[in-house]
Amino acid sequence: MPEITWEDPFCAEGSSCFQFGTDADGNAYIAVNGQEDHYLTDTTEALRALIIDIKAGKADHLL
Repeated sequence: MPEITWEDPFCAEGSSCFQFGTDADGNAYIAVNGQEDHYLTDTTEALRALIIDIKAGKADHLL
């Protein structure tokens, strides 16, 4: 398992808490708080693009 540096959890009102992390190789990680051993990973650039698209409303149809 890579050495992941996790940020503090992000918890929206009434929903699950998520954590974001990075490793020394520039990979980014997302996990449900408390389940960090079950994570999704990609490049930091891919995570940045995902967050920008979500903030732009491109995932609003999922709500």
